[in-house]
Amino acid sequence: MRLLVFFVLMGVLAVDAAAAPGCEKLIATGNPDYPPYLWRDPKDPRKLVGADADLLKQIGEQIGVKIELIYAGTRAEAEEDVRAGRADLLLTTPMSMMQLEQMDYVHPAMQQTLTLVWMQKARAFPYVGLDDLLGRSGELPANTELSPEFDAFARQTLLVQGSPELAKAFQKLLLGRIDYVMAERYPGQLVAEQLGITAQLDASGPAVSSTELYLALSHNSACNDVELRGQLARKMTELVEAGVPETLLNSNMQRWQAQQVPDVAPPKD
Repeated sequence: MRLLVFFVLMGVLAVDAAAAPGCEKLIATGNPDYPPYLWRDPKDPRKLVGADADLLKQIGEQIGVKIELIYAGTRAEAEEDVRAGRADLLLTTPMSMMQLEQMDYVHPAMQQTLTLVWMQKARAFPYVGLDDLLGRSGELPANTELSPEFDAFARQTLLVQGSPELAKAFQKLLLGRIDYVMAERYPGQLVAEQLGITAQLDASGPAVSSTELYLALSHNSACNDVELRGQLARKMTELVEAGVPETLLNSNMQRWQAQQVPDVAPPKD
């Protein structure tokens, strides 16, 4: 019996020893085109910066775990890296049924994002509810987060087309080719300011969608255990209750704006 217990203990120690190297640090990634929440660092494009990058850094420091936030490609490529366990953590992701089978979501959410209806002030129409959008043409830029319920409603009921970029959607709006753009509050503000068109736009109506954005831990992460999930949830709760995400959003909006380089006209022949 003692011999059996000895071998069981040795087996447990061997498993712990094998798992330990994979838990010396956590690798995190996310959508690289999502300012002010997350974007590529102009000084080091291999890394991501932003409000949620700063929030994750604080969490790592407070629980004593080194977290490296890397650029893994597009949003879809980042999600696949986390699903496969090549990265441990996925930042700023909405909850989905598919990902629930592959990742553990850390509660509470890191952020809550509102999607607004943006109109050209010179061509604004009365908007107090979804019925006011019926029969009007709109665009939905890529990477815009929508609740599943509103996403289904919009695609089935509204005259909404997809757009590869928010900037292009705003430009079409100002040209009068569409009636409105559905875009998130903070990304919309940043792009409008970058284009110098803030004074020409109106997004004062009610939000069409509200989406919570989470930190998620891969089921295939070697570090995914009860202790780590508890530490992440505890620190996330403390920081959210202290209002830290909002403070980081404001500072990173200014940070992103400061990093933008004005367009330079091409040289003449």
